[in-house]
Amino acid sequence: MKTNIKLGLTALSLIIGFSSCSSENNIDSDNVDTEETVVTEVHKAFAEFNEEAVTVYLSNGGTEYTIETTGLPNHETVYWGEDSDLYLEESDVETTPSIMTSNNNAVTITVDATPNLTGNTVSTELNTIGIAVSGVSIFNDQEGNGALDAAAGSLDWTGAHIGPGVYHYHLEPKAFSNDDDALVGILLDGVFIYGRKCNATGTYPTDLDVSGGHTSTTQYTEGEQEYHYHIINEIYSNTGSYIAFTGPFQGY
Repeated sequence: MKTNIKLGLTALSLIIGFSSCSSENNIDSDNVDTEETVVTEVHKAFAEFNEEAVTVYLSNGGTEYTIETTGLPNHETVYWGEDSDLYLEESDVETTPSIMTSNNNAVTITVDATPNLTGNTVSTELNTIGIAVSGVSIFNDQEGNGALDAAAGSLDWTGAHIGPGVYHYHLEPKAFSNDDDALVGILLDGVFIYGRKCNATGTYPTDLDVSGGHTSTTQYTEGEQEYHYHIINEIYSNTGSYIAFTGPFQGY
């Protein structure tokens, strides 16, 4: 699994290949590892990503996705600042000093197009562990060198804040997934993450592994089963909400 995170890149418009991508534009046939699965179409789930913020394309001979984002969400938050049309007054939020327009939120990640589900697990680390459908980074349950509890007061209505670094979600992002089966994003191991409910059953899944993952159909797999994560349906500490993802990653 090759993971590459770069900060400060400017994202383009969303590129999604619903038809087979040509080798000229998306696949370098001279750079294909024959032991890896080559993908010729971008996963249908990427159609849900914010096209104003996110670019997705096949890379490394069709074995990986490169995902570039401005990190700027298409929903309201206090962290947009009062001059923005998307500013939302949240008087109960202990805001950090930065606002969206004065902060560089751009991130690029590269993930396996076919997650390597061979039983190896990897713990999450600080900083970006995935990209949400809004284009915003997803972080784990840690803040700086400690638990998230101490910083819970700075989280906005959708479980995100700035500080330090990029604007990012720690909790269930209520702006687009709130006690439902909606797609939340994709993580660094190439596995998609969904809300607390399972699309296959319409209820909270009871067969999740330690990472919050299981194998079932989703709204984007056309009847085929696929391993994916869910936000676990347990209130996290003193936040009053649900942590987005604690790990470990299963797709390495």
